[in-house]
Amino acid sequence: QVQLVEAGGGSVQAGGSLTLSCTTSGYNFRRSCMGWFRQYPGKEREGIAFLDNGGGSTLHSDSVKGRFTIVQDNANKILYLQMTRLKPEDTAVYYCAADLDSWGKSAEYCSSHNFAYWGQGTQVTVSS
Repeated sequence: QVQLVEAGGGSVQAGGSLTLSCTTSGYNFRRSCMGWFRQYPGKEREGIAFLDNGGGSTLHSDSVKGRFTIVQDNANKILYLQMTRLKPEDTAVYYCAADLDSWGKSAEYCSSHNFAYWGQGTQVTVSS
């Protein structure tokens, strides 16, 4: 079955960096849309980075563009979120997600479709 396991969360000071990983299994990683989402307490999940692993295109939300980068390791089926210049407002639970139906067009297309599979989430806390 599809499994997504995040790791790499933790506490960091503002201006610092963290890299989250999402180890995947149970499906063809190269034939998928992948996404990173974050959730603030009491709020809905927000999509912040997307990858169409069929073609390799990526998309980042305005809130993280230029600071975060979604990266894939196809050989090991791992998705990363490289986070730099972290701000206190980046404090949230971060989730990776997979959609096996919408790949092959663009990351923008991926971002507009529902993701069926989710990891358990990892907490990122940025202190000022």
